[in-house]
Amino acid sequence: MKKNLLLILFLAISLAFINEAKAAKVDTVETYSDAMHKKIKAVVYTPEGYEQGKEYPVVYLLHGAGGKYSDWAKSAAKLAVSSDLYHEIIVCVDGSVNSWYIDSPVDPTYKYETYVAKELIAYIDKNYKTIKSRTGRAITGLSMGGHGALYLSIKHQDVFGAVGSMSGGVDIRPFPKNWDLAKRLGSYAEYPENWEKNTVTNMLYLLTPNSLSIIFDCGTEDFFYKVNLELHEKLLERNIPHDYIARPGGHTWPYWVNSLNYQLLFFNGYFKKNNPQLN
Repeated sequence: MKKNLLLILFLAISLAFINEAKAAKVDTVETYSDAMHKKIKAVVYTPEGYEQGKEYPVVYLLHGAGGKYSDWAKSAAKLAVSSDLYHEIIVCVDGSVNSWYIDSPVDPTYKYETYVAKELIAYIDKNYKTIKSRTGRAITGLSMGGHGALYLSIKHQDVFGAVGSMSGGVDIRPFPKNWDLAKRLGSYAEYPENWEKNTVTNMLYLLTPNSLSIIFDCGTEDFFYKVNLELHEKLLERNIPHDYIARPGGHTWPYWVNSLNYQLLFFNGYFKKNNPQLN
């Protein structure tokens, strides 16, 4: 009996070790922004078999207003599973509490467009085995991060090939007194041009059909639902292909965690279509 118990214990420990060895690896890394002269953290998931692989696609995940780089890692427990499932690197980005992922025209200490689209990409490409082209990069985020993902990808189509947004603040103009937007752009009354040129719905002239692979969604009970629906309609007017999903839900983590499943599947399809070596 004692031998059987020992054998069972040994097998259980061995199985746990094997599962641990096969699981995605999670790192918290410290990057440096020359543009802002400060250190910024990120969470990086590398998939099972990473050491034996060659190059991997990367999905960049942006948090919302009031958040930080660790939000996705804490709230979406299956990111490691997704990294393994799709054989991709996932990077949880820090955009400060309320940067809106722009280079602020009124506060030179906020240059998060430069940080994400240039400095962070360069760091990840230097330190990880990545597909170093737009066909190997996707970016998405929630709320402020949804705005940031669309904003950055539209402005930097040479960097990102696919983009998503979950409950994104895709038109910031209806919210002139919310989420420190006035600190990043100046007040709407004094600096209307800053608001007009830095809102996603006014940037669609930069897109041509299929220049970006686009997916975005919003819950029908979300305060950003109307602006997302309007973005969908404007894209239709311009004949810009995109996937748009509206379903019951509010501005909540359960909604975003569910959305991410669809978006990662969408990105996986994009990566495989544009990188034959992944098939």
